Amino acid sequence: MVKRDERRPAGRLRSAGRPAEPRRRQRLRRMSFREKLHSEGVRPLIKHRVFAPYDHAHNARIEDDLYNQRSVCEIVNSVIKRSYGSAVRARAWYRQFREITLAAAVYNIERAPKQ
Repeated sequence: MVKRDERRPAGRLRSAGRPAEPRRRQRLRRMSFREKLHSEGVRPLIKHRVFAPYDHAHNARIEDDLYNQRSVCEIVNSVIKRSYGSAVRARAWYRQFREITLAAAVYNIERAPKQ
């Protein structure tokens, strides 16, 4: 049985990872990252949800060819997941990367004779 003094409310529990970063600092870090990408000429390909007329304008400025490439990539990723399974069994990041790369290579090899 736990004594009353030993119990802690959930708000006081500490996480095992690094301490939480204040929201303002997170927002500033994301903004600086976006500004850096924008200065490099990288444009987002995720369409805006339409709530206002200016959202339609944002979506109209996205190039259809690039957006279609993005959707083709997502379809291929979905086919690979359904064909070979979505679970990655490796624990280390470099082995996970190798496993995913091999799955993509096998998919390309299987698809080559069909073309």
